[in-house]
Amino acid sequence: MWRSDPPVWPQPRAYYADCSAWWRDPDVIAGLGPALAALCEDGRPTVVLGTESHGFLLGSLVALHLGIGFAAVRKQPERASDDDIWLVRRTPPDYRDRNLELAVRRSVLRRGDRVLLVDEWAATGGQVLACRQLVEDAQAHWLGAAVVVDALESAADRRALGLRGLVHVRELRHR
Repeated sequence: MWRSDPPVWPQPRAYYADCSAWWRDPDVIAGLGPALAALCEDGRPTVVLGTESHGFLLGSLVALHLGIGFAAVRKQPERASDDDIWLVRRTPPDYRDRNLELAVRRSVLRRGDRVLLVDEWAATGGQVLACRQLVEDAQAHWLGAAVVVDALESAADRRALGLRGLVHVRELRHR
């Protein structure tokens, strides 16, 4: 569903996608794990990576479907202790022109893992790129990314990141 905030002069009305209705529909929830997993079925992942917060939900559904583990990537992490090594990368500017710090515990992303990133939306590809760098830092193997909505503008970026989506943003209607 598309939502908008009231326009603030001189800016036009801004529209954004609200995915929260997806999580309310049990048929959608039941189908998302298998559908996203099918986008990378030839890669045989050993772990699913997901970014905070929708990637946690979707990545867990995919990991459960595949019978493998899940590794959580934190945004702007505040580490409670220093007893674990964290891999950290900074994103290029995102759709809001922000640079985010992404981090994953080294203990959950292991050397030799075959990693599939799962998320709900890819707009600029910046978070996907930073996650790929985290995977490389862990000396693991990047299989690509599976997203619900592919909004990347560049086919070259899509190929370079190994990104596949269930739908492309142009298939969604603004109301």
